[in-house]
Amino acid sequence: MLIDGKSGKWEIVIGLEVHAQVVSNAKLFSGAATAFGAAPNAQVSLVDAAFPGMLPVINRICVEQAIKTGLGINGTINRVSVFDRKNYFYADLPAGYQISQYTRPIVSGGKVTIDLADGRTREIAVTRLHLEQDAGKSLHDQHPTKTYVDLNRSGVALMEIVSEPELRSPDEAGAYLRKLRSILRYLGTCDGNMEEGSMRCDANVSVRRPGAAEFGTRCEIKNVNSVRFVMQAIEYEARRQVALIEGGGTVDQETRLFDSDAGTTRPMRSKEHAHDYRYFPDPDLLPLELDEGVIAHIKREMPELPDAKKRRYIAMGLSDHVAALLTAEREASAYFEDVAEELTSKIETPVPEAAAAIAVMRQTIANLITGKLFAILNDRGVSIANSPISAKNFAGLLRLTFDGTISNRVMQDVAEAMADTGKDAKTVVAEKGLRQVSDSGAIAAAVDKVIADNAAKVADYRGGKQALFGWFVGQVMKATGGKANPGMVNELLKKKLVG
Repeated sequence: MLIDGKSGKWEIVIGLEVHAQVVSNAKLFSGAATAFGAAPNAQVSLVDAAFPGMLPVINRICVEQAIKTGLGINGTINRVSVFDRKNYFYADLPAGYQISQYTRPIVSGGKVTIDLADGRTREIAVTRLHLEQDAGKSLHDQHPTKTYVDLNRSGVALMEIVSEPELRSPDEAGAYLRKLRSILRYLGTCDGNMEEGSMRCDANVSVRRPGAAEFGTRCEIKNVNSVRFVMQAIEYEARRQVALIEGGGTVDQETRLFDSDAGTTRPMRSKEHAHDYRYFPDPDLLPLELDEGVIAHIKREMPELPDAKKRRYIAMGLSDHVAALLTAEREASAYFEDVAEELTSKIETPVPEAAAAIAVMRQTIANLITGKLFAILNDRGVSIANSPISAKNFAGLLRLTFDGTISNRVMQDVAEAMADTGKDAKTVVAEKGLRQVSDSGAIAAAVDKVIADNAAKVADYRGGKQALFGWFVGQVMKATGGKANPGMVNELLKKKLVG
């Protein structure tokens, strides 16, 4: 993306630092709980509160989760890494330093493949992934003149995942965050819930002339908690910098905050350099040495990740678009596979005709999930993980459609009723009397009546207006309450309209 300035075009340069909370029942260096929503200061150990003489003890699960994530982004797992003390002073950082990693992180390198709206893909390089402990939280809205401190988050394990400055637009930044969050959720190493703060993003933004060798001065937008806000913040900040430079000013390297209500960024503090933190190895922690057997075991247990799953679905016959929709979230792909298994498990796959039927059925299932089911979920504002129609019940609905019990049009109405009531498809169809009519006599009677009541249109059709055929089909379906077998309606109309 290029920005049009008064003096010409400008290129945006973006690097993202994502702080992902590790899925673990205990904190990085203590046994205190990590559950979200606990009362303030209810989950704080003496280590988290930095009482004198308290020593940190590494949480093995957090280390294994970091290794798994490193493998998931194709990074290099460093067999030896070091924890450092990063010194700075906040009221919600009781030790006066944060235990982090700097020169020797647990993961080096990596890449994330992003899918763009125009169908292109790009690989964004990852610089490193390191483990660190979170700070507490300052509460400014509890008292008119005082700030309270909640240390529940203090010591919670974070993975900081740092990209190279290779993103060039807000859309690319959004695609990167969505893909990274998807990978983390597939792996089960972070729940990716940005609203609860378990995944936060710092965006480093600068501008330069297209083709320039040097980067411009960057500003860091701190702690943005939604993909949409990250994209808005980058857009605003880039345009602010262009206007500032073209107005004769200079960009100061600083940390800024994003005001989501105003859609603007504002200064927070001058940007620190690494030497300002006075990093040094934590004297209470030995270097972290990883056993090859642990890494090999984690590698063997890795789940299928979204890119691999998408390729498999495309090979299965699904379109690129539908495959992308189904693999964006682990729950969506699991739902699809549960429905497909329910409907295809009894078909004899060794028979070539059966294999072809399964392929067609899977495509139909995928289209109906990403079409009708996703529409129902969007209308109700719920995720597929909380779908009001279970995978088993959705399979039951499709089974009634495939065997001709209900028509495709009726299926749409039954799905809505199932979402509203929680009932299964058979119950809804029985209660509403929606079973498809396949009685040739009843359908013939309806066809005859429509033809008799619309003599002028019949004459127009016979005179060459073939497009009217669909109108006649619609009238018969309307007359039968949408329950007539569409195939039989078409067949009888073709015979009787010829005259």
